[in-house]
Amino acid sequence: MKKNFSVSINKKIEKFNKKIKIPADKSTSIRAVLFASQCIGLTKINNLLPSQDVLNCVDAIKKLGIKIVKSNGLYKIYGNGLGSFKTNKKITKIFVGNSGTLTRLIMGICTTHPNKFKLCGDSSMSKRDLSATIEPLEKIGAFFYPENKKKLPLIIQGTSMPLAQHFETHGSAQVKSAICLSALNTPGITTIEEKKISRNHTELFLKKINADIKVKKFKKNNVISIKGKKNLYSFDYAVGSDPSSAAFLIALTLLTPGSKSIIHNVLCNDTRIFFLKILKKMNGNIKIKNLKRSKKSGELEGSIITTSSKLKPIKVSKDIAKFIDEIPILSICAIFANGVSKFTGVQQLANKESNRILEIKKLLKQAGIKCETTKDSIKIYGKNEIETKNKSILIKTKGDHRICMVGTILSLVTGIKAKINNFETVNTSFPGFIPLIKNLGGKIVVN
Repeated sequence: MKKNFSVSINKKIEKFNKKIKIPADKSTSIRAVLFASQCIGLTKINNLLPSQDVLNCVDAIKKLGIKIVKSNGLYKIYGNGLGSFKTNKKITKIFVGNSGTLTRLIMGICTTHPNKFKLCGDSSMSKRDLSATIEPLEKIGAFFYPENKKKLPLIIQGTSMPLAQHFETHGSAQVKSAICLSALNTPGITTIEEKKISRNHTELFLKKINADIKVKKFKKNNVISIKGKKNLYSFDYAVGSDPSSAAFLIALTLLTPGSKSIIHNVLCNDTRIFFLKILKKMNGNIKIKNLKRSKKSGELEGSIITTSSKLKPIKVSKDIAKFIDEIPILSICAIFANGVSKFTGVQQLANKESNRILEIKKLLKQAGIKCETTKDSIKIYGKNEIETKNKSILIKTKGDHRICMVGTILSLVTGIKAKINNFETVNTSFPGFIPLIKNLGGKIVVN
């Protein structure tokens, strides 16, 4: 596949009835590699997502002196324990690509290594504000250069004397995870109070590898405490299918009359499938079956069965952080719900790979859909039928995989002709997206 390419879609997709195989989850893939690097012994990881973001994570850990061997799809990671990164360079350069997860989590690990690390990302990642991560890591004892700079590229000077403290987080699993990773190699007890509860993959991981972690759950918040400097040991892990990737195919099924899809082994962590609750409230015919906790990951996994549905509009203002990444595809679903749908509290979308609030508005405007936005809200005026005559879509957004895929789904379900540039960015999270769409009968052409 060409390094930089666009795709064209000129025809509406016909009904389908398929079993769909979704790639492995990116969030837990990255965590598996990073946690393995901090454990003692040989960790084996099955079904690691072969996306560019995850491959950048693997390359970064190799640069930091950790041996990684891939054999028949199995990744073997030879960890040396906490604080064991090795580098002969004065400054070790780490490329994080397009991944906010990799960026923030590796910042947490580097904080307690008394070396200098230079973090660099692609053009999209370099625009994202990292203040919320830098601030707590500075309190622990790390220094960031140039001073007062809050975006990549950045130099981290880790500390040999990290300080355990109390922190508050406000709905960011990445910031919480960065603090947790630094806490593992920090003497004493670090506490994190989640004012807004976020994804708990890191907490589940730490419990799996027997870290000294306690989570007290309250009605509106959680308090996490981690006792540092406990040796961690290798583990076996199998990554489940990515629910965020599944969301695009679930939406395609719902919006294509007469269609049905089954997706097996989907990671069904409550903090990751809240978007399904929204779709069900919109009258989406979605069922989860065979739900069970995986012995290999400690995560809930299940089969998601979707049947095409006539959707209803919805207004949501609570728990937005639990499905912030799925709001772009939920916006496409809202187009077909006759009436007004509104998502309030979405300001985080402005600080993603692109300003997704503006990108959603531009996309819907091209499709002839009325959409009103503010800094923290998106209002969509849905219709029973979408007028497609003399309409076309052009997406030129750089570095945002979700906007590219959202544009694809919109074109396939409406028949509006589309050209989507910079489509190579989809490989950062969903390798195999194009062949999968073709297998469902979608006519998508690589230019």
